[in-house]
Amino acid sequence: MDYAYGKKALVIGMARSGAALASVLVENGAEVTAYDAKTGEAMEPIKALLGDTVTWALGGDAVKLVEENDLIFISPGVPIHIAPLVRARELGKPVIGEVEYASVVNHAPMAAITGTNGKTTTTALLGEIMENTGRQTYVVGNIGIPFISIAKKTKEEDVVVAEISSFQMETADTFRPRAAAVLNISEDHLNRHGTMEVYIDCKARIFHEMRGDDTVVLNRDEPMTYALRDRVRCRVAYFSRLQQVDNGACVIDGRIVLMHDGEAVDLIDAKDLKIPGSHNLENALAAAALADAMGASVEAIRLGLLGFGGVEHRIEPASVARGVRYINDSKGTNCDATLRAMHAMDRGTILLLGGYDKGSDYLPVFRDMPDTIRAVVALGDTRARVVDNAKQCGYENIHVSDGTFEDAVRMAFDLAKEGENVLLSPASASFDMFSDYEQRGRVFKDIAAKIAEENN
Repeated sequence: MDYAYGKKALVIGMARSGAALASVLVENGAEVTAYDAKTGEAMEPIKALLGDTVTWALGGDAVKLVEENDLIFISPGVPIHIAPLVRARELGKPVIGEVEYASVVNHAPMAAITGTNGKTTTTALLGEIMENTGRQTYVVGNIGIPFISIAKKTKEEDVVVAEISSFQMETADTFRPRAAAVLNISEDHLNRHGTMEVYIDCKARIFHEMRGDDTVVLNRDEPMTYALRDRVRCRVAYFSRLQQVDNGACVIDGRIVLMHDGEAVDLIDAKDLKIPGSHNLENALAAAALADAMGASVEAIRLGLLGFGGVEHRIEPASVARGVRYINDSKGTNCDATLRAMHAMDRGTILLLGGYDKGSDYLPVFRDMPDTIRAVVALGDTRARVVDNAKQCGYENIHVSDGTFEDAVRMAFDLAKEGENVLLSPASASFDMFSDYEQRGRVFKDIAAKIAEENN
């Protein structure tokens, strides 16, 4: 019997994951109270979805609700240090995340992917590979579909591929994938985690419960990621684009290969990948190593690598206006992601940089600025910091947009020459102007299409 059956359960955070969580808890026999700090029109779609199957408690004192309920569930966007959760721990009441509960009710073997950058691309690619095996494949998690929404209906013969964030691992206690990857680690989300040590610990929790024949896949080329091997208590495999590994995936003589105890199994020529950039080669290697660990055939892996065309909002070609290409990398929400996008540019590029303040600076972007970045347009709440960081690094071709997002995009277009790129890769979250990076990317593409219509 599910441990929530017959219990009074409080769900804090009623966005997409929270709503799915509340729905499953009701189905599993819990008496559910749904709480969110937001009230009014913003909550109407969620209220319509769940109706009177839950008790609604919008706004008000969540601490009192904690005291009245047996189990406390949270969606990923809820920080674990808020007062209601502090009170829950004082009372000895369990604080359970959506992904943790999903892993409890899930029946299928799972591959989980975390890291600062590349998670979505690697998750989508691995999902495509696993679909090539003929197994029912569920691609879930931070990629957009809450894990909990499909967890109960999975079967042992199915497979779950999950993109996992550091937020989701804060409340993971029994979470145990069959295979897991840590792609890379660089500074991000310090406004939530506080220190890099805490952030790294959250990433490492993805494999904390893995044992025996479970497989952890680590990036051999990045020191912080490679150092995690000492924490692993199961099989370890590696991926590398720079050196040969004994187990995992790497590049030998320009070809992507699987490695089994030092023996190479050929897959494809690295040049045949459709997704550009050295970072995407790393994502492909990680996906191949994970697929191998999940039992995919060589042919299924090969077909997936050759056929995968990328994901929305990651170095995604948009419109072309007057010979200027628009490229949507709205998912570039930190400096490392933006550096990867910049280095994938093969021609003169105008970079749109700035947005919501996560507590990080932009010095890494300017210190490693490739020659292809001909100008930068600073925008959003952090535009003054973008300008200041540019000056510190001696970068001079910077322009400031004090207007709307569309004003910034049009400024970049005016700066671009025929044959060049306008790249949205802001190294920032989107919450100063948008609900999420997806909305920002869609709006960027709409503006680009409008400019193309006006100029072609």
